[in-house]
Amino acid sequence: MTTLWKRFKYAFEADLHTVFDRKEQKNPIAMLNQYIREAEKQTEQTGKWIERQTQLKVQLEKELQEAKEMHAKRSTQADLANQQSEIDLISFAQAEVSAYANRAEVLQNSISRKTEELFNLEQKYEEMKHKVKDMKVRQLQLMGKENITRAHHQIDRVLSSQNPDKHIITFDEMEKYIENLGQHIEKQHDVSSMERRLEMLEKNETQKQETV
Repeated sequence: MTTLWKRFKYAFEADLHTVFDRKEQKNPIAMLNQYIREAEKQTEQTGKWIERQTQLKVQLEKELQEAKEMHAKRSTQADLANQQSEIDLISFAQAEVSAYANRAEVLQNSISRKTEELFNLEQKYEEMKHKVKDMKVRQLQLMGKENITRAHHQIDRVLSSQNPDKHIITFDEMEKYIENLGQHIEKQHDVSSMERRLEMLEKNETQKQETV
C-alpha cells in the first residue's frame, strides 16, 4: 500500500511539474510573479525564525547572568559558612556553587552555538533578500521586454500590408483608402466643373437668342 501511494505521489508531482513547465512556457511573467511571491513568503518566514532565535539567545543570556550571580552569591555564602564552621551549610553552599557553575558552563556553550547559528542564519537571510530583490529587478526587465515586444508586434500588425486580423486597419490600407477617396473627390469636382461650364454655355446661348 505504501509503495502504491509513493508511486501515485511521484506521478502526481511529475504531472504537476509538467503543468508548471507548460504554464511557464506559455506565460513566463506569471510564473516569475509566482516564484517571487513564494520567495517573499519563505524570506518572511526566515525572518520570523531569526527573530525567534534572537529571543531565545536573549533568554539564554538572561539565564546565564542569573546563574553567574547565584554562583557568586553561593560562593560568598560558602566562604562565610566555612569561616563559621557551619558544616551543613558548607555542604549545601558548595553543592549550590557546583550546580550554578555547571549551569553557567552549559548556558555559555549553548549561547556560543546559538550565536554562531544566528550569524549563519542572518547571512543566509540577507542573501535571500538580495535574491528576491534581484528577481524583482529581473521581473521589471522582463515586463519591459514584454511591453516592447507587444508594442512592436502591434506596430507590425498595423504597418503590415498582409494583416491577418481584418479588424485592424493598416497604414497601407488607410493610404489606399485616402488615395481612392481623393481620386473620387477630384473626379466629382471635375464632373461638377464640366457641368457648370455646360450650364453657363446654355445660359449664354439663351441670352443671345433672346437678344436677337
